[in-house]
Amino acid sequence: MSRAVLFDVDGTLIDAAANQRRVWALWAHEFSVDPNTTYEVALRTRPTEAFASVAPHHDPARCLDRLHQLEDQDAATGTYTAFDGAATLLGHLQNQLWALVTSNYAHRVRIRFARTHLPEPPLIIDAEAVSHGKPDPEGYLLAARALDVDPKECLVIDDSPAGVASARAAGATVWAVNAATPMPGADRTYRTLNDAVSDILAFAQSIGR
Repeated sequence: MSRAVLFDVDGTLIDAAANQRRVWALWAHEFSVDPNTTYEVALRTRPTEAFASVAPHHDPARCLDRLHQLEDQDAATGTYTAFDGAATLLGHLQNQLWALVTSNYAHRVRIRFARTHLPEPPLIIDAEAVSHGKPDPEGYLLAARALDVDPKECLVIDDSPAGVASARAAGATVWAVNAATPMPGADRTYRTLNDAVSDILAFAQSIGR
């Protein structure tokens, strides 16, 4: 039976926390809303849902267009890095089934992967591919279906409580990474992505274990 590894991106494979905070702060300033509240909401949901929460009186299409402009600019010119172990891990998965499930957008993820010298992802389930963002399981279920793998045979690597809840609802095994303390709902928690590399590869290369 085939197995697959499904990865979140920001905070899991790529360290983009400072970039996200800066982009949302710029956006919040332009729309006259509190940047700290906006960022906290944005971490838990998709942009359109964040707009409805923090800027309900603004045109959501205009909100999204401006956010996209800021994020595209950051993807092309911002400074960010891949977490230690990401390149090694993805390089060793090239003959295995793996995919990305992200609340970001595929074109931006590809720019960041190219700039951080990570391997080209074979499949990206992004914000445009789903009707409901994390913690809804839709994204991880779509990835499993696209790879023709039972969700129960998928290992999800995520760094956030919403991502862990999403994977758990999809029926996948879920390991949290880059977390200082055990994350509720995760089957395992690793302090860094690098700490998890050998175990992730062992999972991907095993059959029916």
